[in-house]
Amino acid sequence: MSCNGDTEIPPLPPQSESQPSQDQQQSSSPEPPVLATSPPPELEFPIEWPPDGNLSLEWVQNLMSVFDWSSRNLTPTQFQEVLPVKVFDTLVLTASKILHKEPNCVMIDDCGPDSTVVVVGDVHGQLHDVLFLLKDAGYPSENRIFVFNGDYVDRGAWGLETFLVLLAWKVLMPTRVYLLRGNHESKYCTSVYGFENEVLVKYRDEHAKDRVGKHVYRKCLGCFEGLPLASIINGSVYTAHGGLFRSIAVTPVKRAKGKKNRRIVMNSETSSLVLGSLEELSKARRSVLDPPWEGLNLIPGDVLWSDPSMKPGLAPNKVRGIGLIWGPDCTDDFLKKFQLKLIIRSHEGPDAREKRPGLGSMDQGYTIDHVVESGKLITLFSAPDYPQFQGTEERYRNKGAYIVLEPPNFDHPVFHSFEAITSRPQVKAYYDYEEAIDSDEELDMASMATSP
Repeated sequence: MSCNGDTEIPPLPPQSESQPSQDQQQSSSPEPPVLATSPPPELEFPIEWPPDGNLSLEWVQNLMSVFDWSSRNLTPTQFQEVLPVKVFDTLVLTASKILHKEPNCVMIDDCGPDSTVVVVGDVHGQLHDVLFLLKDAGYPSENRIFVFNGDYVDRGAWGLETFLVLLAWKVLMPTRVYLLRGNHESKYCTSVYGFENEVLVKYRDEHAKDRVGKHVYRKCLGCFEGLPLASIINGSVYTAHGGLFRSIAVTPVKRAKGKKNRRIVMNSETSSLVLGSLEELSKARRSVLDPPWEGLNLIPGDVLWSDPSMKPGLAPNKVRGIGLIWGPDCTDDFLKKFQLKLIIRSHEGPDAREKRPGLGSMDQGYTIDHVVESGKLITLFSAPDYPQFQGTEERYRNKGAYIVLEPPNFDHPVFHSFEAITSRPQVKAYYDYEEAIDSDEELDMASMATSP
């Protein structure tokens, strides 16, 4: 599939008799959908953009409550009655303007003596668990900063609502909420693991050949391109979705007067791979639909797709086909070089971890993977009972977790594990979860962008 055009929507999995089929939910009607039930009077419904253009805490809290209510009482095709496309456009445009202005690696230095920083891992469209996490940790505020490590969409049934809630918090508190990019915030992953289908269903317009849904999906992809890649908290904690990245050696070449040519020498051999610098990270081009797995712009793919290992060294990630594998020695080198104490990354749920010998399981929502002289490497996963849709009777039933960093140094992680919300509404998947691979392995690399 190409990353430059509209992709063909893969078929949805067979439906059980107890649930309405996709066709039933998408049936054409000349009249607008009729609400199955009326929302509680305390909810402002449908969602409208504030007349003065400024979001308030009450507006964001109402958005969360309306999404929670609609997920339990309305069909997915009625989502346009909840959030009209005009409001969607305004929210995403406002958030995108903020995100695109942020650097690749955001520096979160305004951590005062009364502040805490909450770090969140993958959430994968599990809206109700995200709403619980926000309430349990305490909503973002002047003294409570949130850093989300990406993977907001795919696999779960409410990726759109989840992403929009977090965008609303970003717009409300742009210097207290930081949204980093995950590997699933890409055209390739969202076309395979359900988010594209989800959007097309929720903004379905049969009379216009899904024009509205495709418009919404394109706007989401554009917003994904603006998400920063990493953060450094209080000068001591590095966070990113996948983790570390390689150096791209740049050597000058003899050039004609007035030209600005340069040659980039790729470290293609395993023995020549070396860790990259924060300066190189700052110069990487993140505005790509799919981070390249080959070519000249490899740092975004490394940051989003790489995994730790117990084996020393730095090597290509042959399991995933993109990114790197790095050992404890690399963790120590990175921490020491940049005077850091902690790396918090995400990217691996219970399904991925059961295939990683030597590394801890994700039963509690986190693992401490490397303990080295300079500090620690932690993997954090915030989607409990993941994935939402599983093709086997025996589920992982993992807990999710978030981390709280406290003053004065913000480098001592306090872990908070939590169970999945048991009142999760019964819905169907937007992708064929029985056929989809469990841990993003064996990717169809030819479908991903390869331009530098």
